[in-house]
Amino acid sequence: MTTAPEAPAKDAAAAAVVPSYVRDSWWTPASGTDRTARGAGAEVRDASTGELLAVVNADGLDLAGMVEYGRTVGQAELGKFTIHERALKLKELAQFLNGHREELYELSYKTGATKIDSMVDIDGGIGVLFTFGSKGRRELPNTNVIVEGPMETLSRDGSFVGEHIYTRIPGVAVQINAFNFPVWGMLEKFAPAFVAGVPTIVKPATPTGYVTEAMVRLMVESGILPAGSIQLISGSARSLLDELDYRDLVSFTGSASTANLLKSHDNVVHGGVRFTSETDSLNAAILGPDAVKGTPEFDAFVKSVVTEMTVKAGQKCTAIRRTIVPAELVDDVVAAIGARVTERVVVGDPRAEGVTMGALASVDQLNDVRDAVQSLVDAGGRIAFGSLDAPEVVTASGEKAVVADGAFMSPIVLTWEDALAPALHGREAFGPVSSVVGYSSLKEAVDLAAMGSGSLVASVCTNDPSTAQYLVTEIAAHHGRVLVLNREDAKTSTGHGSPVPHLVHGGPGRAGGGEELGGIRSVKHHMQRTAVQGSPNMLTAVTGVWHTGADRNLADPADPSTHPFRKSLETLRIGDAMRSELREVTLEEISKFANETGDTFYAHTDADAARAAGVFPGIVAHGYLLVSWAAGLFVSPEPGPVLLNYGLENLRFLKPVPAGDSIRVTLTAKEITPRVTDEYGEVRWDAVLTNQDDELIANYDVLTLVAKTWPGQQAPQHTVGQAL
Repeated sequence: MTTAPEAPAKDAAAAAVVPSYVRDSWWTPASGTDRTARGAGAEVRDASTGELLAVVNADGLDLAGMVEYGRTVGQAELGKFTIHERALKLKELAQFLNGHREELYELSYKTGATKIDSMVDIDGGIGVLFTFGSKGRRELPNTNVIVEGPMETLSRDGSFVGEHIYTRIPGVAVQINAFNFPVWGMLEKFAPAFVAGVPTIVKPATPTGYVTEAMVRLMVESGILPAGSIQLISGSARSLLDELDYRDLVSFTGSASTANLLKSHDNVVHGGVRFTSETDSLNAAILGPDAVKGTPEFDAFVKSVVTEMTVKAGQKCTAIRRTIVPAELVDDVVAAIGARVTERVVVGDPRAEGVTMGALASVDQLNDVRDAVQSLVDAGGRIAFGSLDAPEVVTASGEKAVVADGAFMSPIVLTWEDALAPALHGREAFGPVSSVVGYSSLKEAVDLAAMGSGSLVASVCTNDPSTAQYLVTEIAAHHGRVLVLNREDAKTSTGHGSPVPHLVHGGPGRAGGGEELGGIRSVKHHMQRTAVQGSPNMLTAVTGVWHTGADRNLADPADPSTHPFRKSLETLRIGDAMRSELREVTLEEISKFANETGDTFYAHTDADAARAAGVFPGIVAHGYLLVSWAAGLFVSPEPGPVLLNYGLENLRFLKPVPAGDSIRVTLTAKEITPRVTDEYGEVRWDAVLTNQDDELIANYDVLTLVAKTWPGQQAPQHTVGQAL
């Protein structure tokens, strides 16, 4: 065994200062000219070699000015774009960043991250941009107002109604991130804030903030983001919360102690600052009794535990800290984990070929993890695999040595005689460390998982549906996410420790009680939910969505050009409508439809049985027959701007229609969503079927694609109030 030479010393005053990005300009203390000011900050070192990389210092940074710039310039510039336009910019930004991943990998290696670790962080972060770029355009309107839920009628005559809307908060989103994911941790918060239209101030952790700075620099250099969209604080920002109020949001990732300190700030407690946090989490993985050695589930479980111990050197808020297994399988699980680590895990400098686990982010972090492991041992844990001694690792040159200034650590597995030991369920070693503990019943497994006092994620590994059902439903309330792992999804699962942008990331209790990601949910976290009341016409004006009871612009049956299906998006307006003639329903047509479709349900074929059921007056028309006739009543048959019908939503049949009755349809343009990148848009139509007595038969939404322009049409002149 050899000892690698120490890295050459470097004068801190001569080290580069990691800049901040403030009011759309790069900034360092004393404008980067004062060597004393530049060298006065925190030193950042290569995690594998100890080489001094940079100094981080934000002394003199105008935090109040940053907040004000976000609230004014950032808000104004982002507000010039619709949700769809901002989502499209995210996609464009993701495509740009994809071309610069290699240079980010090179920086990421210095944090101790391997190529796989860096891909999880960098590619994963870019993937979040792609996801929100897509979901923002597919699931949200092309406006800046989101309507939530159905309209509520608040007066007998329908002249007073109400509903909920979302609009963006008028302040800034302050995002305080942890050291372990300098890119993903930023982008998973930035993306939903940007779609919502809220400017970001990002504060990365000091040890790896230089990687965040490089990503922000690329984002700025892309020229894609509007002014004020993002600002960066490289260094301490202790007084930042002093500048915030109810208009602003803070999203924090880090230790519970820091989160509690921030949550106790007067502007949070009394000033209304929105605060969400993701903190310590003693995540669990539970092995089902059926998943014995030799089963695919046992193998998948062991692989998952080792992966979570070694990816990012175990520095993941979602890593498996407590491995909960049947008592009789503890030895088998420990042996299998040890064997897999021995066979597959190579610790060393991530720039060396063959290395699969790099260093921890810093020597300070290494010391914290070692102290945590020692405290667990002192509390009753036993090191069953691994050691606290400095390991011999692969250096960048390919040699094996103990690197004195490197933050390297061997994977460690602990076992416990006392499964209820408070330290086991209360102290997190934030590194390549997991404890294996046995249970004697499924209820005990649930109780052990719950002793974590709230976690981000848990895994349940079983091929027994009843075991999965019991464990998941019993532990769900203690966790933000639960992965069910078995032979069917072992190869396709994204894994225990990988949050996906489509699903919620967060957890109750110790995990912080916050919530991030979750698809469109996270966009709405950056918006205010407001109840709006008024007349149907006024709510239509506010939301850009036609409301039942609002004015319609009915087509003239004598003038085919006024039919709404003859209008392109250039000429179509919310409230444009048509009302058909009546069509009589005959017994012969009902019988023919039943015979041709095979839908011979008794209500359509047997008068006595229909009357006996107590809900039908006799033979009645099929609901789908009525919907088909309705299409025939409202469709304009000639080629025109309406390109296709791609679905129905919210269909409800409200009153049976017997032979001899008649139906008509009223169709109204309800919502118009132009697509930014296409020559067409989506139109949602309100369709209402009524009978000859104007009684409601059915209602639903018709979804169509409509061309933006059509030959021979000219957009009419409208006032601002009319051009919804």
